[in-house]
Amino acid sequence: MTGVQFGELPYLAIGSGVWSCAFSPDGSSFVVGLNNGGVHVYSTSDWEITQTMYAHYREVRGVVFSPDGTLICSGSCDNTVRIWVMESGICQHTLVDHTDMVHCVAFSPQGHQVASCSSDKTIRLWDLATGNCHQILAGHEDAVDCVVYSPKGDWLASGSDDFTVRLWDVATGECTQIFDSHSDEVWGIAFSPQGDQVASASKDKTIRLWDADSGDCCHILEGHNAGVGSIVYSPKGDQVASTSQDGTVRVWDVQSGTCRHTMSGHTSNIFCIAYSPKNGTVVSGSQDATVRLWDVSVGGSRHISSGHSQGVYQVKCSPNGKLIASCSVDQTIRLWDVETGACVRTLSGHSDTVSSIAFSTQGDRIGSGSADKTVRLWDVETGTCQHILTGHTSAVWSIIYSPLGDQVASASEDTTVRLWNSTTGEHCGTLNGHMNGVNCVAYSWDGSLIATGGADFTVKLWDTGAMACTNTLNDHCNWVNDVIFSPGGNQLASASGDNTVRLWTVATGECSLVLTGHDAAITRVAYSYKGDLLASGSDDKTLRLWDVASGQCQAVIRNFQGYVRGIAWTPSPDANFMITGCQDGSVLKWQVIEEDGQCHVRLCWGATNGSLTVTGASIQGVRGLTSLNKQLLKQRDVIGEPENLFREASKKVITMACVLSKMKGPADGMVQGSPSMANSSDEQAQQQVEQQVEQQEEWQDEQQVNSKPHRRRYRRMVRRVRR
Repeated sequence: MTGVQFGELPYLAIGSGVWSCAFSPDGSSFVVGLNNGGVHVYSTSDWEITQTMYAHYREVRGVVFSPDGTLICSGSCDNTVRIWVMESGICQHTLVDHTDMVHCVAFSPQGHQVASCSSDKTIRLWDLATGNCHQILAGHEDAVDCVVYSPKGDWLASGSDDFTVRLWDVATGECTQIFDSHSDEVWGIAFSPQGDQVASASKDKTIRLWDADSGDCCHILEGHNAGVGSIVYSPKGDQVASTSQDGTVRVWDVQSGTCRHTMSGHTSNIFCIAYSPKNGTVVSGSQDATVRLWDVSVGGSRHISSGHSQGVYQVKCSPNGKLIASCSVDQTIRLWDVETGACVRTLSGHSDTVSSIAFSTQGDRIGSGSADKTVRLWDVETGTCQHILTGHTSAVWSIIYSPLGDQVASASEDTTVRLWNSTTGEHCGTLNGHMNGVNCVAYSWDGSLIATGGADFTVKLWDTGAMACTNTLNDHCNWVNDVIFSPGGNQLASASGDNTVRLWTVATGECSLVLTGHDAAITRVAYSYKGDLLASGSDDKTLRLWDVASGQCQAVIRNFQGYVRGIAWTPSPDANFMITGCQDGSVLKWQVIEEDGQCHVRLCWGATNGSLTVTGASIQGVRGLTSLNKQLLKQRDVIGEPENLFREASKKVITMACVLSKMKGPADGMVQGSPSMANSSDEQAQQQVEQQVEQQEEWQDEQQVNSKPHRRRYRRMVRRVRR
C-alpha cells in the first residue's frame, strides 16, 4: 500500500468488493453493501463492526439508513429490496416486484416510503408499513442506475443509462422535467440540502449541477479521468464529493465549480461515497475491497515523514510488545514504537541488504542477518553493535534466537545453518544436510528442535542436542521460504514458492493441511499469539488469515503495493495486533477482530517511504506540541535538542508550524501549520515566515544555545524556509 494522501484516515480491508455505503443520520455508524451479498454496519468512532446481515445472494448495490436510523434498506442484483431492523439485524420485509437488478434505494424524508430503481427501466415506490409497491414510475428508455428524494420528499430525481436525468412528482408519479445534456450513462444523482439544485454524475467523466426549478445547467465539473460513479452534497450544500473509475475522490466548490481537493488511495473503481452529517468526513467504498474515511476539511492532514527508503524484508515484535523491528534493502534496521508508529532508533552497519532480524527472549538484544554474509548482534537500548559474527561464505537469509536466549541460529545461501553463543559470539556448531541454500530457520518453543527450509524444496527437523537431522519433509514442489512452530510446538507451518502453506504434525512429520489461495510465492507465515490463526504473506501482494483448525481462509488484505516480506503478531492474549512489512518500504500495524466466526481487519497506523500515517499527529494552532508530535518532528530534523525547545511558547510553535508549512504545505498531506498561515496569500505567508524566523533567531540568542549539532540543524531549517 502506498503512503496515504491528503486527509485520509485509516481504512478497513473488508475482503469483499464494496458497492454501496451510507452514514447513519447521527454520523455514529456507516453501512456498506458488499459484493458477496452482505450488509455490514461499522462504528465510525472505533471501526468496530456492529452488525452483519446476510440474505442477498448477489452484490448489494444500494444501502441507506432510514431517517430515524432504526432501519436499513438494501437493494441487490438478485432483483430484491430488503428492509432490515438495525438493532437486531432481522430482515423485516423482502420486496420482490422488480424483474431485473436493483441498483439504488432511497428512504423518503418522512421515513414511510422507499424508492428503488432497476435495470428493468422502472422506479418503484414501496409502502414501508406493508411492504407493498403502490406506484411504478416508467419513462426511462434504459436501466435506471440511481434515485434520490428531494429534502421535502415531494420530488424524486433519477439517472439512467439512456443519458438522461428525470424529475418526478411523487404524489402523481408524473415526470415533470428531463435533463438531457450528458453524453453517456448517468450513474449518480443527488439533491442539494436546500432542494434547489440537482447534481448528476456520468460515465462521460463530468458532473453537472442543475437548477431544480428551471432545469438549467449551472456548472459542468470536469477533472476526473474516467467515468464518475457517484456524487453527494456536503451537509451545508456548499460542496459536492465525487468518485470515479480513475480511483480518486474529488471535492468541488458548488458556487465556483472548482475542484478543491483530489484524494487518492483506492486501487480500483470507487463505487460509492457518503458525507457524514456531523464532522466533514467522507466515506468511500471500492472494488479494491476497502472502505476509506477522508477528512476533507482544509489542513486536515495526518502525515509526518518517516520510513525505510527501500523495501522491507522482515518485521518482528519485541517480547514485551512495545517495539517493532524492521529490516530493509536500505541496509538498516529500524525500531518503531508500537502505539504511535514513531521510529525510535535506526541501526546501521551492514553493507548489504538486511534480510532477517530476531529479538532475544528478554528483548534487550536484536540479531540481524545480511547479504553481506555477516550476523550482527545489537543492544536495543543503545543501538550499538556488540558482535559481528563471520563464517558464512554467502548471504545470510534467516536468523533466530533460541528460547533461552543463549544461542543464535543463522541460515545461509551456503547451504549451512550455524549456531552461535549469543553472549560471546563464538561459533558452536554447523548443521549440514540441505542440497541448496537454506532460506529459513526456526526453534521449537522448548528449544529441543530446529526446523529449516531450503531451496532444495525440503523442510528438515534437527535435534539441537545431537546436532542431527531427525526428519525430512518433502511435499513442497518449490523453494521453502519460511518455517515456524505453533505456540504449542506440536505443529509446524511452512511457506513455499509453490503458492501453498503446509501444516505439519511435528511428532509424525505428516502433512495435516494444505492452505491454497495465493496466486504467487508465499514468503512469510506467522502464528497468532493463541495459535488459532495463521497469517501468510505473498508475492501476489496480499496477506491472508487462515483458521488453523479448519484450514479455511478468514480474511484477505489486498492493498499492498509490493510483495509482503514480513509478518509479526504482537505478544498479547487480549487482542490480535499484526505488523506487516512490504517490498515498497511500508511497515503497517493492523488489528484483527474475530467476531461470530468471522475476521475483520483494520489499519492502526502505517509508516511508508515518505509518510507515517497516524491520527492526531498535526500541530494545532499555537498550543504547543504533544510527546508524539515531538518524537515525529525530531525525525524530520526540524526540532532538535536542547529539550527546552519543546516548552510551550507560542512564538516558537508558530515559527515551527510556519517552517513546516513552507517545507510541505497542508495540501501536500504533511503537517498543519497555524490557521493564519493556511489562509494567507503566498507573499503574505513568506513575509510572516521571515518575521517569525527573525524572532526565532533572537530567541535562540537569548537562550544561548551553543550546541554545535543544534546550530547546524537550525541553520539548515532557516535556509530551507528562505529558499
